[in-house]
Amino acid sequence: MFNAVSRLIHEWSQWKAYKAIPLVERGVVLYSEGAGYWTHFEPIVKHWLKSQQKQFVYLTSDINDPLILDPIDGVKAFYIGMGSIRTLLFSNMQAKLVVMTTPDLETYFIKRSPYVNHYAYIHHSIVSCHMIYREQAFDHFDSIFCVGPHHIAEIREREKQAGLPAKKLIEHGYGRLDKLLKSIDGIKKRPLRPADVPGRVLIAPSWGENGLLERIGADFIGSLLEYGYQVVLRPHPRTRCLNPSVIDNIELRYSTKSHFRLDEDMSSSKSLFEADVMISDWSGAALEFAFAYERPVLFIDVPRKINNPRYLELGREPIEASIRHRIGRVLSEQELMSIADAVAGLVDAQIDMKTLKSERDRLVYNIGCSGKVGAEALVQLANL
Repeated sequence: MFNAVSRLIHEWSQWKAYKAIPLVERGVVLYSEGAGYWTHFEPIVKHWLKSQQKQFVYLTSDINDPLILDPIDGVKAFYIGMGSIRTLLFSNMQAKLVVMTTPDLETYFIKRSPYVNHYAYIHHSIVSCHMIYREQAFDHFDSIFCVGPHHIAEIREREKQAGLPAKKLIEHGYGRLDKLLKSIDGIKKRPLRPADVPGRVLIAPSWGENGLLERIGADFIGSLLEYGYQVVLRPHPRTRCLNPSVIDNIELRYSTKSHFRLDEDMSSSKSLFEADVMISDWSGAALEFAFAYERPVLFIDVPRKINNPRYLELGREPIEASIRHRIGRVLSEQELMSIADAVAGLVDAQIDMKTLKSERDRLVYNIGCSGKVGAEALVQLANL
């Protein structure tokens, strides 16, 4: 475990190692803010390495990033932290192409370098880009890898209203969804639940002051356990980072219950695969679950997660709001006492799989092949 001083020394040494690479070998740079974002790069990287002789550089702010712990051929990975070393590195970076899943380029800590030709953003959620993101979150990128038509429409409208130059918008898709669908194909069937268990419930909320766990607390988990449900809590990594006591208190309260489990392994999809119903709020994980596993979501109607107070000016309802009644049911905070019955209704209901597939096909480009499309787009961008 690194303390603050040793971590800074390590970041400095990694920066020096990165700078020692010849410029020709760091033409394409990928940046990941945390270990959980590798899943969005992975399909693209694998196709890139199959088709290209060139290697690329991978920078991460997470000491436990998969590419730090388990390097792969063709990728030079460096840990740069989230502090002054990262700021210095990005402000003077030299590269043809920088690709990241971190929004707010230029408006927060990560600034554009005058020595970088092109900046590209890869979406790490299916949700719309004008409500849960800040107003200028994507204004300073040159290209955006879009999940579906809604992203293109929202970004073009933002450019029109703000008088911004047109970006290169790529009909990409969503690599994490492809990965989930592929993992399902590799499993013959879900394990049967015990006869005395009416259903398996996965709780996967967003984070922040109006997040389900932060706002509502954990009493509703007790109601589900009393009903007999198996309950898995999969908190957002940002909740663990910003409000760890929220998770710790829930674990302390329910860890002795045989039907409760805490799952913080974002690299595993086991709890997603086994669940009959997801309970969520405004998390993009709800769309991933519904589209990949074709099972319903119970949305607890906490206040919207709004990071752009002017989002209504775009004139478009965010898809995470408009789609809720088509992929599950919405439960108000005042109805939480009946949450077990609401879950039972979704478990027992005959969900229209055609509706879920239709919504998926409508909202997501290139299902099953986004990695190939993304890699081809990177080749073009790197040669601009």
